[in-house]
Amino acid sequence: MKLKYTDKSKLIATARGDVQADIVLTNAQILNVFTGEIRLGDIYVSDNAIAHVEYDNRDNVHGKEIIDVEKRYVIPGLIDAHMHIESTMLTPRNFTKAALPHGTTTIITDPHEAANVTGVRGVQYMHDSAEGLPMRHFVDIPSCVPSVLGLENSGAEFGVQEIETLASLDRVIGLAEVMDYLGVINGEARMMDIIAASEQRGLFIQGHAPSVSGRDLSAYICGGPRSCHESRSGAEGLEKLRAGLFVDARESSITKNVKDIWEAVKGSRYLDTLCLCTDDKEAEDVLVHGHMNEVVNAAISYGMNPIDAIRCASFNTAREVQIDNLGAIAPGHIADMLVVDTLDAIHPARVFYEGKQVASEGSLDVEIPALVDPIELENTVFVDELSLSDFEIIAPIENGTIMMHGIEYHSPHSSLTTVSQFEMEVVDSRIVLPESFNFVAVVNRHKNNDGIALGIVKNFGMEGGALASTVSHDSHNLTIVYNNTQNALCAANALMHQGGGMSAVKDNEVLHTLDLPVFGLMSQLEAEALAIENRKMKEANRTLGMTEFVNPLMRITTLSLIVIPEAKMSDLGLVAVSSKEIKPLFIV
Repeated sequence: MKLKYTDKSKLIATARGDVQADIVLTNAQILNVFTGEIRLGDIYVSDNAIAHVEYDNRDNVHGKEIIDVEKRYVIPGLIDAHMHIESTMLTPRNFTKAALPHGTTTIITDPHEAANVTGVRGVQYMHDSAEGLPMRHFVDIPSCVPSVLGLENSGAEFGVQEIETLASLDRVIGLAEVMDYLGVINGEARMMDIIAASEQRGLFIQGHAPSVSGRDLSAYICGGPRSCHESRSGAEGLEKLRAGLFVDARESSITKNVKDIWEAVKGSRYLDTLCLCTDDKEAEDVLVHGHMNEVVNAAISYGMNPIDAIRCASFNTAREVQIDNLGAIAPGHIADMLVVDTLDAIHPARVFYEGKQVASEGSLDVEIPALVDPIELENTVFVDELSLSDFEIIAPIENGTIMMHGIEYHSPHSSLTTVSQFEMEVVDSRIVLPESFNFVAVVNRHKNNDGIALGIVKNFGMEGGALASTVSHDSHNLTIVYNNTQNALCAANALMHQGGGMSAVKDNEVLHTLDLPVFGLMSQLEAEALAIENRKMKEANRTLGMTEFVNPLMRITTLSLIVIPEAKMSDLGLVAVSSKEIKPLFIV
């Protein structure tokens, strides 16, 4: 696939030298991603594409506008191989405002958060609201809504019909991360039909295969996916590279895998299928540290050659998503370019998108007007009035001890969990929480479903009070972690009437509420204002004892992520991910 040129005839004429270039970047140290060279030259741009790069005969530079970059480096615009805009809690327009000055010119976005809440309408909103922006938002169609059939209830269900409807959107290029990896490995009809429909449309198939190895990995690859961003160890990443997958090494606000993957693959002769991504990155992180440039800089800091790191975040990613004329400074390629002072740490002095300067020195040079879509004003939290009894676990015995299934975290730095068995004390048919334990509730918040599931969790990291969130991957039901029913009800009520978000409660009083009225996932605030609210929410989390976390805001968001091993909670109960079964709360 090639991206369209504004005027191909003019581009060719400019390449011949018969027509003046619209812009010439002269005296540029140009990074060539094909050869790994850096050479002094001039870049001739016609409308949205590069017509010619001159290295040798540079004495007579002609163009309508000549920009002398004074021997600074010029590199391709950065591409995020996989991300969820909703995880920034920003709307697509406000995300673009925040990330563009850091040099991200293209994103491959999976709007499955919006899809799980509002179905096809949510995906269309995420696509349409990015129209005309000075950043390329390629959209992958959510493949698993809900993530696994029969294990959770979300606000929509996607099948072949939804795939075919959304495939007609202009910037749809792929099928988003195929999270039901067991469905693919076992050849189940739902996933096979969805993948087949996507392949018939010429879409690339994005993968999601955490801890999948050996013959299961081979089966998954044979099913169609060509990438994976879920390698959490170096050995896992190397195995997937060896098997021919594109490995999207991730550096998110929650999970950081680039270092381990690089340590494992750095001895490989070829790195053509190694890419970089952010996956889930919070707005404040983007503002303070950057976006894809932060991932590139992290890779460089871990020992990757800067040229390789930049290539992994540009040229390699373009090839992963099957775009032939993006990610390089070369004739016929789209003119997305960054001017940087050094390759040791990427901080763009100038950002060019389709041949136009759109940002410089950390600020936008173009206006991105605020637009409000009517869907942003809808309340998507549909929960009937709750009571204390909704959060009370009643044991089948009056007094004594009983064995229970529960979720156990083993690290404050990972969303990986196990299904564990715990002996719990019971007094008057109520569970007595030991130290390091909390209750958890998942309340379905979508139309026509009022299900509530209760459970217990060990080592979540909260010492008391309650946290509630409608940002709960992937169903985005209302998740509450709590120590008693009063705090749980207070935290839930704080979100129900405002359209969703996050809340923290201590001693039956609300410490802070982060308002996310757009699908219960995003704010209409710009990044600077949202970052202030995020900091207040983090401080409230730390008040509840969550002091070991680099980012305590994100802990609760993955408690219901039933496609990440091994134990997660849905509105149907405790899910054992690998066996795709609901575990009974009590072992009797």
